[in-house]
Amino acid sequence: MKLLVWSSCVALLLVTTGVQAADPAKPADKPRAMTLDDLFAFKRISDPQISPDGKTIAYAVTTVDLAKNSTASTIWLAPTAGGSPRQLTSGPKHDRHPRFSPDGKQLVFDSSRSGESQLWVIDLAGGEARQLTTISTHAHGGVWSPDGKWIAFVSAVYPEFSEKPFAESDAANKKRAEEEEKNPVKARVFDKLFYRHWDSWVEGKRQHLFVVPAAGGEPRDLTPGDRDGAPTSSTFSAGDDYAFTPDSQAVVTTAPPQTDEAWSTNYDLWRVPIGGGKAENLTAANAAADGFPRFSPDGKWLAYRSQRRAGYEADRWELTVMPAAGGAPKSLTSGVDRSIEAFVWAPGGETIYCTAEQNAAAPVFKLSVKDGKLTPFSSGGTHSSLSIAADGKSLGCLRAAMTQPGEAFVIDAQGQAKNVSEANKSLLSQLDLPRPESVTVKGADGASVQMWILKPPGFDPKKKWPLAFLVHGGPQGAWEDAWSFRWNPELWAAQGYVVALPNPRGSTGFGQKFVDEISGDWGGRCYDDLMAALAYLEKQPYIDTTRMAAAGASFGGYMMNWFEGHTDKFKTLITHCGVFNFDSMYATTDELWFDEWEHGGPPWGKRESYEKHSPHRFAQNFKTPMLIIHNDLDFRVPIAEGLQLFTTLKRLGVPTKMINFPDEGHWVLKPANSAYWHREVFAWLTKYVPPGGR
Repeated sequence: MKLLVWSSCVALLLVTTGVQAADPAKPADKPRAMTLDDLFAFKRISDPQISPDGKTIAYAVTTVDLAKNSTASTIWLAPTAGGSPRQLTSGPKHDRHPRFSPDGKQLVFDSSRSGESQLWVIDLAGGEARQLTTISTHAHGGVWSPDGKWIAFVSAVYPEFSEKPFAESDAANKKRAEEEEKNPVKARVFDKLFYRHWDSWVEGKRQHLFVVPAAGGEPRDLTPGDRDGAPTSSTFSAGDDYAFTPDSQAVVTTAPPQTDEAWSTNYDLWRVPIGGGKAENLTAANAAADGFPRFSPDGKWLAYRSQRRAGYEADRWELTVMPAAGGAPKSLTSGVDRSIEAFVWAPGGETIYCTAEQNAAAPVFKLSVKDGKLTPFSSGGTHSSLSIAADGKSLGCLRAAMTQPGEAFVIDAQGQAKNVSEANKSLLSQLDLPRPESVTVKGADGASVQMWILKPPGFDPKKKWPLAFLVHGGPQGAWEDAWSFRWNPELWAAQGYVVALPNPRGSTGFGQKFVDEISGDWGGRCYDDLMAALAYLEKQPYIDTTRMAAAGASFGGYMMNWFEGHTDKFKTLITHCGVFNFDSMYATTDELWFDEWEHGGPPWGKRESYEKHSPHRFAQNFKTPMLIIHNDLDFRVPIAEGLQLFTTLKRLGVPTKMINFPDEGHWVLKPANSAYWHREVFAWLTKYVPPGGR
């Protein structure tokens, strides 16, 4: 699916009254508690890419203008040997997804500077960026061919026009869009699943893969017809989900299933010739998901991620290789109890660097192609967006921790990491961001359950502190040593709370068995694990057991709804976009494979899990005051779940308030909405669980 994640009274006042953060250019005499304004002042780094010669890292920097309720993104370059980064692009729009040409002389990037997203190319030696695409259906995700002559990208088009020559097809797409915009009738008509996804209506379009000459020219649709040529679900994406073959004559892409796409996870790798010809399914023998193709440096092998269990999105991702010319696949990590994320080949083809979750973090690992041995390479926080220099002596990545927003890092051949972007160094120097403590408690069946404990700035162990008990989404997810701009534990702690972040049954990074044990048992062992974590906290001398609150989003929101009917430990509960009624959830959500796996099938079949663990069936026990947040554009956990819960609580006379964002999806992303969300949440929290040590 997934159901994803997420001081003193004076500090709370700073949040609720909107006092501006201190000037990040001026170092503070004494570190202070983080405020909400600081959250928006942080620069948000994404998608770092190391140059072929290993001397430069390109990355996107997003800044927030809270007053204008807007964001802007620009491309920056940082020298890997040290020195000041420089801004490459400018403007009030969004420049993202930088990718170096094979010779390192150019960058292709996505930009909205012309109105909607198109591909632009810029020479690093100097000069203005030139617009590469003008496709009416927009373009994103540019990737270079090895010979530097082609760039692949994705665009959502009306499939009925896709067999026509490009100029004719593009004109027909433009005309259709303009007619729909002008038409006073806004009725939507659909006759298949998916008809909407996450927070957007599909509108009868398909994600098609295109190529365009790097020097400029007419694009080619490589995946025409009524099917998608690139992932429609982020669950099956690990970054750039397509790659050119070593001879630059074809593209291998990750494509969703051609049939039963709303309840099948059978993503496959397809080889598509760029000059025309029949596409070939390379992974037809596997009924589960395959994706993220990458060719070895010598062009002899194709590596990719694969799962074994059809219909199960949270199955372990194995790193698999097959001969590039075709042949039997072989898993390199079948004996490794870790789920492989993004990866890159090292020169020589004997080593692959990859990231994988492990014990509430995501280190970089070194994988031997010969024997499948996986060894730690670079640790400390959570790593993503791997890229590698041509000589293999340095890696580029995004690295974050609970006390550090993501920054562009370079990792040398010994695994030593260095922050080269340092976009937030000045602001971080002003803030008191305590490091979390990791503890392990015994959960259901004696299983080990890891939990982070984050104490507030100015913590005095002799005082009693209120508890904010946060449950993550997923449920196949985890609270990692990472940074979040949505649910930020440091900001919660800065309000004057001890923050607990448990990783119960279903959490990733603790072995596949631990992940599997949430399925069909949402209110069972996972709930017991959480109660065991809470019991541990209640025994700590610094916890005020009369001031405890719990909050969560998505699956965490479900657990708040489950808590409502099963425990009176908390003074208040805060639920964001959580499941309330399993039957209505199934019939209105977008990705059916999730519910069908979690419950053993549709609700008209096996009923045990739908009935046993649905929060709405325990309404007779509801009595804890609850804040509900649910959004109209949330198609993953639709708005009806929040409305049903609110109606039930009001009918029962339980103190409750519902906040509805009509212009948000599963998350609250617009700056002004996010600020409002935080102020309302912290005000509600303060009302029932006053902050600060006593």
